[in-house]
Amino acid sequence: MGRSDTWPMLDRGTRLWWRSVGRQIDLAGEHAWLTAPVSGRGAVRDLWLPAEAERVSGRIVRGGGGVRGLLPSMDALAGPEFDPSAVDAKIRNFYENTASWRMDAWTRWSRGFAAPGAIIESLYGRRLQQLALPVDSLAVAHGVDSEIVSIEGPDGEHAGSAWLRTLRRTGDYMFSGYYRVGRLPDRAQPSVHVSFPLESGNVQVYLRPSNGPDGSMTLSSPPGRFGDDGAYVTVVEGERTYAARVPVHEEFRLYLDSEGVVRTDHVLKIWGAKAVHLHYRLSPSPVRSV
Repeated sequence: MGRSDTWPMLDRGTRLWWRSVGRQIDLAGEHAWLTAPVSGRGAVRDLWLPAEAERVSGRIVRGGGGVRGLLPSMDALAGPEFDPSAVDAKIRNFYENTASWRMDAWTRWSRGFAAPGAIIESLYGRRLQQLALPVDSLAVAHGVDSEIVSIEGPDGEHAGSAWLRTLRRTGDYMFSGYYRVGRLPDRAQPSVHVSFPLESGNVQVYLRPSNGPDGSMTLSSPPGRFGDDGAYVTVVEGERTYAARVPVHEEFRLYLDSEGVVRTDHVLKIWGAKAVHLHYRLSPSPVRSV
C-alpha cells in the first residue's frame, strides 16, 4: 500500500475520531452558528471558495472590487463588551483594509510541543496546504504574503472574507481562513468567526473582542462550554454533521509599539499549557510607482 492509499485512510480515521468525541448538530436549526465552508479531498488552498460562493448564492470578488479587509467595518463588532471607536486607527485600518498590509512573523514553540507540532505540520499542514503552523522559525524569516478574497451574497452584501496566507519564500499555504462577524447563542456581544475548511469538515474559532489600553485590542478564545467563544471541529458524514469543542485556546493582542508600528502577540494554548507564541509585525504595503 503506497502513500496515495494511506493518506485518505488517515484523513478518514481523523474524521471518525472527531465524530466519536463530538455530538450530532443541526446546522439548519439550533446550531446554525456553526455553518462554515468545507473543502473537498486533497489540498485545501483556496479551492473551497467556489462551493462557498454557490452555497450563499453569491460570487467571488478578487482584487480591488470587493471588501479589502477581514471585516467590512469594525463597527460590526460593537457590543456591551467591546467599543470599536476606542481602537487605534492603525489597528482598525488593518482589519478593514488587510489587503494593503504586509506581515512579518516569528515563531517560538514551547518545550515538549515542537516535536508533535512538526509531525502535525508534516502529516497534515504542508500536505493539505492548510493550518500549517510553522515549527522552523526560518520558514517565516522571509515574511508572509497575504491575499483577501471576498464573497458577496446575491444582493451584493458582504458574506465573508477569505484571508489566504502563504510563505513568501516558497509560496506554500500556511492558512486559508474565512472571516465573518458571528453571534453565539444567548450572547449579545458579536464575535469574530474564523473558519478553516478541511476535507468534509472544518476547524472554527469564535474570538471574543475586548479593548485594551492605548487603543490596543485583544481577540481571545477562552475555555468554556459548548456554545461559548472557543475552538470547534466539525465533520460531515453523509447527511449528518458532528461537532466537538476542542481545548485549544488562542489570544491575539494587537497594539502599537513605541515607534507606532502595529504588532501582534499570538499565543496558542492546549488546555492550559502554552504551545507556541507567534509575533507579527504589520506594516502598510509600500505604494508602487507607476
